[in-house]
Parts: sequence; structure tokens; C-alpha cells
Amino acid sequence: MARVVLVALLLFGLLGSAVVHLLEWDDWANTHEVIGPLFLVNVGAGIVISGGVLFWRHWLPLLAAVGFGAATLGAYLLALTVGLFGIQQQLTTSAEVWGLVTDIACIVFGGLLLARRDWRSASTTGAETPGSTAAG
Repeated sequence: MARVVLVALLLFGLLGSAVVHLLEWDDWANTHEVIGPLFLVNVGAGIVISGGVLFWRHWLPLLAAVGFGAATLGAYLLALTVGLFGIQQQLTTSAEVWGLVTDIACIVFGGLLLARRDWRSASTTGAETPGSTAAG
């Protein structure tokens, strides 16, 4: 049950970040030659990683979700402080706040799921050797 809640919150973070980036791309980033395409990459990455988290019970999509959140948060913090590709942000819009919330959700809930170590397949036990099959 706790895993389902954590996965749902992680999916909220991933898809929420994708939606925020799509809305911000439509609002202003589509005119910027560097940031615009990067926002669209974030939209696609959020959707693809969400699919991985949902359909592949493995540690790799969880790590990708944490990395996605950290990279997006890091880029936003750069834009807040020193600027990023000529863009200087000021944390004034609700989209920027939601972007922070969703990025932090990716980092926190992805990290918690990684720490749980229950991403292994339910049929895998520690007693089996790699490549062996269960007699049935």
C-alpha cells in the first residue's frame, strides 16, 4: 500500500513537471532558441520516465526520476541566481512554484522508493541463482 502511494506521488511529480514545462513553453519559452527545445525535452522525459516507473518494476526508472527532478531543479536554481542561457527567473508565478513542488516531489519520492528496495520482481528471491528457473 505504501509503495502504491509513493509511486502515485512520484507520478504526480513527473507528470506535473511535464505539464508545467509544456505550459511555460506555450507561454514564453517557445520563442527562446535554447530554452524552448529544452522545455520540450523535459515534457517528453517526464512522460517517458513516468511510463518506466509505472510499467517497469526496476531501480533504473526510479533513479531516472530522481535525476530528472535534480537536473530540472538545478537548472531552475541557476536561472534564479546567475541566469541560464540569458533567462533570469524571479519565482513570481504560480507555475514556477508548482515547478519547484513537482521537482522536489521527484527527488523525494523517487529517493524513498529507491531506499525501500522493493522494486525487485515479486518472483525473485535471494535463494535463486541468476539464470535458474523455478520447477513447477
